[in-house]
Amino acid sequence: MTTSRSSDMAPLSHPLACIDMGSNSFRLELGQLVAGRYKRSRYFKETVRLGAGLDEHSMLTGEAVERGLACLRRFADILQGWPATHIRAVATQTLREARNRNDFLTLAEQALGFPIEVISGREEARLIFAGVAHLQPAEPPRLVIDIGGRSTELILGQGRTPLEAESFQVGSVSLSMRHFPDGHISAEGFRTAQIAAGAAFEEALQIFKPERWQEALGSSGTAGAVADVLEGSGITDGVVTPEALRWLILRCIEAGHVDRLELPGLKPERRAVLPGGVAILYTLLIHFGIEALRPAKGALRQGVIVDLHDRLYAAAHPRTGHDPRDEAVQALQQRFQVDVAQATRVGTLAQTLFRQLALPEVTPHDAAELRWATALHEMGLMVSHHDHHRHSAYLMAHVDAVGFSQSQQRRLSELILGQRGGLRKVESCLRRPVSAWQLLCLRLAILKCHARQSIDDRAWRLVRTDHQVELRYSMRWAQAHPATVYLLREEAENWQRHGPLHLILPITPTV
Repeated sequence: MTTSRSSDMAPLSHPLACIDMGSNSFRLELGQLVAGRYKRSRYFKETVRLGAGLDEHSMLTGEAVERGLACLRRFADILQGWPATHIRAVATQTLREARNRNDFLTLAEQALGFPIEVISGREEARLIFAGVAHLQPAEPPRLVIDIGGRSTELILGQGRTPLEAESFQVGSVSLSMRHFPDGHISAEGFRTAQIAAGAAFEEALQIFKPERWQEALGSSGTAGAVADVLEGSGITDGVVTPEALRWLILRCIEAGHVDRLELPGLKPERRAVLPGGVAILYTLLIHFGIEALRPAKGALRQGVIVDLHDRLYAAAHPRTGHDPRDEAVQALQQRFQVDVAQATRVGTLAQTLFRQLALPEVTPHDAAELRWATALHEMGLMVSHHDHHRHSAYLMAHVDAVGFSQSQQRRLSELILGQRGGLRKVESCLRRPVSAWQLLCLRLAILKCHARQSIDDRAWRLVRTDHQVELRYSMRWAQAHPATVYLLREEAENWQRHGPLHLILPITPTV
């Protein structure tokens, strides 16, 4: 990637940027929180149809890849000179599905110049609600619906707190491609599309039943496009109702093809996916007893910026700031009955060793990831003591963790997997220089804390020279801890055989 880290410490007053890589459109939003209020600076949107580029084998086609890369290059031009810490790029359902997503992400990050995070469906739902709740605050419980290109998110929340959040693999692009092939619109197509959508949502009927909320809001593309058509046609004032949708379905059937859809307020780029989006919207209103759905002001991109602001503030003000990832880690510790005292011992020492390395390329974010990995490295003990590191790694990679992207969870999972045993199993982790140093500090901290008792954090010191690091300790300490010295020798041999780093120990008498 081309991004420099020289400006990572830019102040919070600098605007923030979100790149939302949706299945139908890519969006770039520039905005910030001023005195608690959201203020948009600029907004860009391009119809990329990445989701329509998934073939029958769930592989992104070359044409779809190039459309996405071309858009990201244009966004990169706009973001020239921006600090890396003030930009967050997120990808949603299409890249959750794509089997060749890693190949695409490598090219996409080169084109954009910044990291790209693939977020889970529930994390997407949480961020959508954050955007709506911040731009359209209200205290009564409400249901927020976001119909994307290949997924639909439902969130039940109150105030700024999401109470239930689910993501379903049905969207306007995927449903349009399947039930309205080549753009042909028919009554039978709507019937089968609604049945398919109903099957997807059926499991959530009790979770989001109308008794639990007082108003329903529609966020982002489909809901906004339908509201514009209904208002432009004089059917409603923009409120979406079952009756209004039945009128719109008839107009679509009369047109017979998406190319012939001429409706007031309908943008040309929205025609191809309107039938599928309307079918989902109508199904939701009928199944969940929604009499009126109003367009929401906020969406995923604003939620990402609000969340990024909270992260930056928490990093600058650790005592008063709020990073949802810290709370998520604490919740996971409770859920999997982690020995918090041991995790704290390991984490404190690992952080101390990591700071001693004085790595020039390290950011506060790298230190935070090491802290989270140490906090959760034993979560797999709840499954089994045998190979608990493998269980811990699996859980970290697959659990729903608020605030974390899927790519970040994979990085943490690799660190946790590499906490013990051979290093060959984490070769991809070791190829990233910072990750290799993180792993070394984690392994050394676990090794010193293996007796699960209080330790002296000052007894060890790391001195780094390029890819070589010397672990210094006194002869008195070595004589008092012969078992730990024995384990250290094995650790040094392990890195000598398979690691990119060279661990040097003091010469001590054979124990």
